[in-house]
Amino acid sequence: MGLQTVAANNNQPNIVFILADDMGIGDAGCYGQKKIKTPNIDALAKSGVQFMQHYSGSTVSAPSRCALMTGKHMGHAAIRGNGASVAKDEEADGDMSLPVEEVTVAEVLKEKGYATACVGKWGLGGAKSNGSPVSQGFDYFFGYLSQGAAHHYYPEYLFENETKYPLNGQYSHYVIMQKGLEFIDKNAAKPFFAYFAVTPPHADLDIPDLGQYNNTFPEKPHINNNPSKGYKTQLQPKAAYAAMVSEVDNNVGQIIALLKKKGIYENTIIIFSSDNGVHSVGGNDPEFFDSNGPFRGYKRDLYEGGIRTPFIVSWKDKITTPGFSYHVSTFWDFLPTVCDIVGADVPAGTDGISYLPELLNNRKAQKKHDYIYYEFFEQGGKQSILRADGWKLIRLQVSNPKKMSEELYNIQSDPAEWVNVIEQYPDIAASLRKEMDTQRTENPYFKFTK
Repeated sequence: MGLQTVAANNNQPNIVFILADDMGIGDAGCYGQKKIKTPNIDALAKSGVQFMQHYSGSTVSAPSRCALMTGKHMGHAAIRGNGASVAKDEEADGDMSLPVEEVTVAEVLKEKGYATACVGKWGLGGAKSNGSPVSQGFDYFFGYLSQGAAHHYYPEYLFENETKYPLNGQYSHYVIMQKGLEFIDKNAAKPFFAYFAVTPPHADLDIPDLGQYNNTFPEKPHINNNPSKGYKTQLQPKAAYAAMVSEVDNNVGQIIALLKKKGIYENTIIIFSSDNGVHSVGGNDPEFFDSNGPFRGYKRDLYEGGIRTPFIVSWKDKITTPGFSYHVSTFWDFLPTVCDIVGADVPAGTDGISYLPELLNNRKAQKKHDYIYYEFFEQGGKQSILRADGWKLIRLQVSNPKKMSEELYNIQSDPAEWVNVIEQYPDIAASLRKEMDTQRTENPYFKFTK
């Protein structure tokens, strides 16, 4: 049990993790958004710690969620991409299953007596597979098991645990939220972990009511003449995206209101984040909203805009000094932080560092990352490594040695990564190149060379 453990056996804090899908760091008002209203997220930030340099697990969905659940970065994670060269679970619609030997946050908390639930998008294994959420520590699941199905908001069915749940024309996100709120309501008398892996604002850009954004923005309609493929036609894509972000904000408000109604708000840790940078498909225009804030890149990039995400932690009982944090933190820090909070041993092989001291304003005790490492297997293959002093090396076209190139930035001096200085600082590039090779183990399902 770590020195920073704060949970008592009879007063363990509830944990609510709200994960938006493809929402940019610049989409929340507290991170600078001007056109989309996010009052509940902004209020959450004022009540807790708003992290200014937090990194997602990956630049796409499945590996990011794998890092969040298992505490391993992309050099060690079991799932390092949205696809892999293995046979997939039929029900998972092409997703790879999380191996049975992986230890998840839910399994750690279940061992400590927590009720555990995931609602929304899972993406780490299909029904009756080793990677199914009910096989990975969750008492209850409701939502999309597969990522492919989660691109659409009016599917024929979702899954409740491992059974198909017909939607009968209902908007999936509304039902998902209802089920998540019901879980909190039913388990309010005991410690619980509620993981709201909601699907907005991921494309399709699709929501029943555009609300305050209807006919507000200059629009370029997104037209899909082949409905069997791609993202749906949306005549007001900007309004739809804004409404979906605001709906996520509304969900934050719903959760907080329920926690207060049940009298458990003060003893609940509420975390808000996004799984990667903003998307630019289905008619979305991230430049219009400045969704990546001051950073370069979007989803699928290893520039800061693809991997730096909003991250807010509120905990009324313990966070006595709300404010901003410049501690460098990541998705793979979540598991060791949870272990620190509840007094559990950190599973072997994890890469994360607990940020509990940062939350408790005990910065002298806060350990720091030496490096933040990523690898990505789409678009020719990419790698990046960020050193604690701000130097960052990016490799492109890793799977094509003849085309492979490298870029060097210092994000402390150049956070937008506009100036590639690799020719001016060859010694720094060489040092990062050498360290990059030590950060990864080979994974038979995720290889750069063909």
